[in-house]
Amino acid sequence: MATTSEEVWRILGELAEAQKETKRQAQETERRFQETERRFQETERLLRQQNQQFNEQLGKLGNRLGEFVEWQVRPAVVRLFQERGIAVHEFHDGIAVQRGDEGIEIDLLVVNTTEAVLVEVKSKLTQTDVDEHLERLSKFKRLMPRYGDVQAMGAVAGMVVPDEVARYAYRKGLFVMAQSGDGVVILNDDRFQPQSW
Repeated sequence: MATTSEEVWRILGELAEAQKETKRQAQETERRFQETERRFQETERLLRQQNQQFNEQLGKLGNRLGEFVEWQVRPAVVRLFQERGIAVHEFHDGIAVQRGDEGIEIDLLVVNTTEAVLVEVKSKLTQTDVDEHLERLSKFKRLMPRYGDVQAMGAVAGMVVPDEVARYAYRKGLFVMAQSGDGVVILNDDRFQPQSW
């Protein structure tokens, strides 16, 4: 069967139309892909922003919890250490010391003329918190030389103090303070001998 020139032109026209339709569909697919990519990037940006806001709010909540615990511990520290035979009579809170490129921050410093207890307060106490406090204690007299002649001791306090963390702090020679009912107590038994720095 012979193909006429009209049929060839008709077939070529159909092919050209099919090619145009394929090109149009490819362009539409590309446009949709770009729109999806744009929406994905916008969603990713919004998620990052929400995550940052969440982290900021969580940080503020953590700070508020820390402040709450500190306010729970503060009125009891002098009395609790006096009951342990450490005749402290004053406390200072929120101490920050910077000497050169080295510094420390002390949540509560309980002192008399011969003894000082550095208290680190956390909402939930961790072993890392204990280790950081031990480091702080090792720097204390060097960074605060006016306390160079006192017997420095350490204490950690928390609203939540896991048993293994309390045992770890005890073995490191730190007093361990925790929430108990409406107040705060020292968890260390009467045999406990604090480490001195």
